[in-house]
Amino acid sequence: MKRTGMKWKGYQYVTILAFTVISIIGEAQRIPSKLPQNRDTSKVTQTGTVRRDSLGRTVGSRILDDTTKNIYGPHTTRWISEDDLFYNRKNYRYLDTLINNFHRWTYVQRFENFYHDLGNMGTALNPLFPKGESTIGARSGFYVYDPYYETEEPKYFNTLSPYTRMYIVWGGSGRAITGAEFSRNITPTWNFGINFRPILVDRQIQRVGKGNPRQTISHYYDAYTSYQTPNQKYLVLLSFRRIKHQVLESGGAIKDSTSNRFDPNAQLNLTEAKSIELRRNFHLFQQFSMNKSLQPYITTDYTLRQNEFYDLTSSEDSNYFDYVEIAGDTANDISNFDVFKNELGVKGSMDRIFYNGYVKFRNYNFSNSHLDTIALPFDRKATEVYVGGRLSYMLDSVTFFTFQGETYNEYYQVSGDFRYKYFNINVSALNTQPSLIHMAYRGAHDFWVNDFNSVKEINGYAYLKGEFGAFMLYPGLRMRSLNDYIYFKEFATTGQKVLPTQSNGSQSILSPELRFSYRAGPMVIRPHIIYTAFLKNDDDAIRTPTWFINAQLAFERGLFKGALEAQIGFDFHWKSSYYGMGYDPMTQQYYVQDNSQVNSYLLADFFLNGKLKRGRFFIKYHNILQLITKDMYYTTPLYSGQKNILDFGFDILLFD
Repeated sequence: MKRTGMKWKGYQYVTILAFTVISIIGEAQRIPSKLPQNRDTSKVTQTGTVRRDSLGRTVGSRILDDTTKNIYGPHTTRWISEDDLFYNRKNYRYLDTLINNFHRWTYVQRFENFYHDLGNMGTALNPLFPKGESTIGARSGFYVYDPYYETEEPKYFNTLSPYTRMYIVWGGSGRAITGAEFSRNITPTWNFGINFRPILVDRQIQRVGKGNPRQTISHYYDAYTSYQTPNQKYLVLLSFRRIKHQVLESGGAIKDSTSNRFDPNAQLNLTEAKSIELRRNFHLFQQFSMNKSLQPYITTDYTLRQNEFYDLTSSEDSNYFDYVEIAGDTANDISNFDVFKNELGVKGSMDRIFYNGYVKFRNYNFSNSHLDTIALPFDRKATEVYVGGRLSYMLDSVTFFTFQGETYNEYYQVSGDFRYKYFNINVSALNTQPSLIHMAYRGAHDFWVNDFNSVKEINGYAYLKGEFGAFMLYPGLRMRSLNDYIYFKEFATTGQKVLPTQSNGSQSILSPELRFSYRAGPMVIRPHIIYTAFLKNDDDAIRTPTWFINAQLAFERGLFKGALEAQIGFDFHWKSSYYGMGYDPMTQQYYVQDNSQVNSYLLADFFLNGKLKRGRFFIKYHNILQLITKDMYYTTPLYSGQKNILDFGFDILLFD
């Protein structure tokens, strides 16, 4: 089996070295020259004693008396996204110190239950409602681990002191996630930062003890810097990101097991299988400002992505595999997809109008050693040339319109977004190339070569915003139309069963929704209800629940004379029964199936979120109703959900 990446000790050495270098370099920013604008600093005082050496330089920390307030904090540390910088929006934001929903630490709950996984933190994620593609050209087609990487995109800070955030969650039964974030300005216009986020989760079925066996081992880290010349003529953003995400694949509980499949010692289909995703990205953005209305730029990305399935086949039950393409004691299927991309363009702002035009060169390189001698319906290496542009008109901070479009050969994507005080409207249309895994794949238990047509889709979303004192109302409507939709399906045939297929018809989905909140004193209720109707669903190609409901009932108020800011309450989630998507671990793909129904189940969590000074914490009891009903549920066919369990987590913000 091919091994890539650094060992755990390597991570420790890199982290220690990075923090040491940052601390040395960062001494240049011991005392800020000025505070952020538009902040009331009249109450900030600085008394006490400053120790100095023989040359008059500050040594150590300030010694403060009891009346002194630290001038550094969340109000002196701001960040901005690359999108805001690109659109010339000075939308600097302060650090998030709110406690609302701080307890939602798993990725399913972060996304408000719009994803489902394999019942355990860190496993393969799939959206309940199909999502549109973000790339119209060649792409690998592996997506189930995307959220673990994409949600960690670097933020670019402007700090007046060193900033550190430590985030730790100790979940029950060996479920844990940690986050370490550090950033500081080297000069007023030059910032540097790093992030490190490991996820370590034990298997919940057949768990012997702490760390035995470990189902998910994920390590993400990045390093980034931003610099702008004092005359603001040149801006550069540079980052490096890496993730290695490893998951032990169980294949779910055995269907014909005589024992309860919800039993913590239930028999599993796979015992030695593992999925691995390794991704690295080098990103460089450079902007040259002739003036505000003329800003040439270049964006460079180099991304290396590897997806691997490994299994000691000789130790597995051969009945689980419906097909053998490559015989042997082990399966080691590796797909690589590397992309080198350059976008060259010009942009600028003229009063309230922002414009942009660009040409993009995208070189990709695909490899699968099992396909080396097989003719494919696509090029293994190719250069794609895109032409596109963006246009935005901003009337004020809440009213603006944006349009963007891009084309490559016969493929295209266009979208428009209009936001106003009382409503939001978003419309998009795409014609996308089939993903490479849909077109061709070969592994130990799978083989296919297809010549599919492009996929066409139209998406629309609109909702109203009404605020009537303590009552807030947000009715909305989602629409999606698909033609030549490509998906994985389980076929009732002998031999290879799970295969990609293309619908000969179309699918049209309409989803009205209602979100509202009502507050009575410290009590607040927040329901979100979605009803999904299929106007057309040829080939029964899309599977979603008819009803989807989230709700929260909470008490929100300061306690102990305001010393503790608290949110205490319950989260509820329920969706109607439906034939949920199955999961194929060999290809890391979810597929349409008709054998197992995911039954409706009311999931309830009790939580307490609190804040003391600059630290937040939460205590959460997950699936509390199981204490009463003794019942369990499936998140995905054959994969049971998380049992009732207690979780605890906290974060701390440090400055200077």
